[in-house]
Amino acid sequence: MVNRHSAGNRRYLPSSPFKPPPEAPPAERYALHDLVTHDKYGLGRVILVEDDIAVVVDFTPRRVRIMAPFTSMIKL
Repeated sequence: MVNRHSAGNRRYLPSSPFKPPPEAPPAERYALHDLVTHDKYGLGRVILVEDDIAVVVDFTPRRVRIMAPFTSMIKL
């Protein structure tokens, strides 16, 4: 019997007619004072960068810590 729930463990052969799933794009890198826009909070400015883990953004009147990969935030 074939286990159909192990799709994440598949190997892709070069001769396969199917392409492997695309790799995730690298996370955006932010620096202090970068202007950003967020889908939920709007326009803000980066006030703290925690390596590639998170950033704190001042969206006035609130400050929000946003975790990587920052999918809903764009650098302006």
